[in-house]
Amino acid sequence: MRITANRLTAAAGLCAAAAGAIFIAVQINHPPADVAHLVTTEVMVRETAKIAMTILALAGFTGIFLRHRHRFGILGLAGYVLLTIGYLAMFAVQCIVACVLPIVARTDPAYVQDVLDAAVGGSPQGDIGHMQDLLLTAGIGYALGGLLFGIALFRAGVPVRWASALLAYGTTSALALAVLPESFNRPFAVPTGVALIGLGVALWRDQRREAGAVHAPAAARVAEPVTR
Repeated sequence: MRITANRLTAAAGLCAAAAGAIFIAVQINHPPADVAHLVTTEVMVRETAKIAMTILALAGFTGIFLRHRHRFGILGLAGYVLLTIGYLAMFAVQCIVACVLPIVARTDPAYVQDVLDAAVGGSPQGDIGHMQDLLLTAGIGYALGGLLFGIALFRAGVPVRWASALLAYGTTSALALAVLPESFNRPFAVPTGVALIGLGVALWRDQRREAGAVHAPAAARVAEPVTR
């Protein structure tokens, strides 16, 4: 199979859609963010899925940005850079939660609980060191980057403008978690997941349509009879 720019962009669209689906799926019946549940197999599976989600989302955002880069301007570039930084920080956080914290929990469960509290928008009781900086970077990149990227997409006139608006809303609404109970944490992720699915499917269809338009004239020329 020949690898073309259209195929890569279409694949990026599927990555975005898959990231959105995973983002929604891992929120369903999510156990509480505490040390007791952290060491279970279920949470390990969920955290591994979240790691995959961040990788897929980064690929999806890159494809969306490259597709519409000529209509984005500074706003879209700033949004993309912030989103990338935020999701890279989120990737690091999920790797730490999945692979490091379960081990640390054996000797310092209080520290682990403080990290988990901070991760869901709460206030840790003790000092969690640079984990606080990493969580802050992930939060700012996710919220502010999503807002700017969503606005840039909306202004660029993408086919699914509702998904652009939903992305801006879904990412910034997460800021309210700092003053809301943990039970709100999971439902607030759903709009962002739906937005990713909408943007990803739209990008995939757009590239498939363009590929079909390019191949149709070529097929017509091959089918033309040779006249002398």
